Amino acid sequence: MGRNQTLDHTALLVLSLLSQGDMYGYQMIAELERQSDHTFEMKEGTLYPILHGLERSGAVESYRTLAPSGRERKYYRLTEKGSALLKAEAEQWRRYSHGVNAVLEQAMGLA
Repeated sequence: MGRNQTLDHTALLVLSLLSQGDMYGYQMIAELERQSDHTFEMKEGTLYPILHGLERSGAVESYRTLAPSGRERKYYRLTEKGSALLKAEAEQWRRYSHGVNAVLEQAMGLA
């Protein structure tokens, strides 16, 4: 993606979660909250549009399987395209956050 066409940070978080393994929606919500020490509390209304957009773009794919409860669950997995996108966007995020931190450190007299 180009300089002005970056992923929303929530899509980056979703791709990061899926890089750890296949997950279903509620599992992603709970895992994001756990891994972020409750910093991110994503709602279903935020997650599913992101997943559907990533699926349309080919970054993720979905499949259905039966859960131990007997109910069908829809799981999502990262594709090769999604892995490449995650790698590129994560690097862009690292550069961005480094720049923000550098400015904050100057402002706070920490540099």
